[in-house]
Amino acid sequence: MLPDRFQALLPQRLDMLRRATGLPVVFGGAVTPGRDLLLSSFQGTHGTSLHGLRIGAGRGLGGTAIAMGTAVRVNDYATTKAITHEFDQMVVVDERLTSVFAYPVTVRGTVRGVLYGAVRGQATVGDRAIRMAGAIAQGFAQDLDMPSIHMQAALRELAEVTKLVGDPVLRERLRKVHQNLGGETPVSVPSGLTPRELDTLRLAAVGASNREIAAELGLSTETVKAYLRGAMRKLGVHNRTAAVHAARSTGAL
Repeated sequence: MLPDRFQALLPQRLDMLRRATGLPVVFGGAVTPGRDLLLSSFQGTHGTSLHGLRIGAGRGLGGTAIAMGTAVRVNDYATTKAITHEFDQMVVVDERLTSVFAYPVTVRGTVRGVLYGAVRGQATVGDRAIRMAGAIAQGFAQDLDMPSIHMQAALRELAEVTKLVGDPVLRERLRKVHQNLGGETPVSVPSGLTPRELDTLRLAAVGASNREIAAELGLSTETVKAYLRGAMRKLGVHNRTAAVHAARSTGAL
């Protein structure tokens, strides 16, 4: 189900990536159960040679990102020695891409897909684009993980109901159901954080300045500061770094 959900959400996330970074080419795909990356959604490409391309872990740029579990960037795809080159015909010859990055979307320690950004000619992908891609990838991962978060909320509710049951036989049966569904390790999500407060924290987490956050979210810098102050107050901390850490430790980021 997760690859299908990834595919459904991917076009919107690529649109966000293109608008946030200004890059002329973005594309991506989901990781299959066999750990291959299947490219499926594209913006700014010239042709269709990349469409449906299957990339194994450790192969090319995307496969390297999957194997390493982290973003990988090359300034000149054709000449870099950091990756394998079996996809040069499609990337370099057909699409004429030069500087390219691949950013993995990781859910609970497993790479579920990869987002790419690229340019043509002499320009190179900058650090700001990588930070923005990181924020979008983190938000994407959280959206993919929402069913698990909802399940944990249901498990917490089941645990509370179990405590109220007077019949010891029924109570034990409910306890076993709770345990079999994974209720021994509930996820705690902080209450009261608004979607915009979470958006600002995601961008702050990858080093974006208040001005960059404002530009990405279409807000003023004063509004961004207000959202960060609100998040800090709700999380009981006094600076943005601590707020990011607190949100991550509770599963919100």
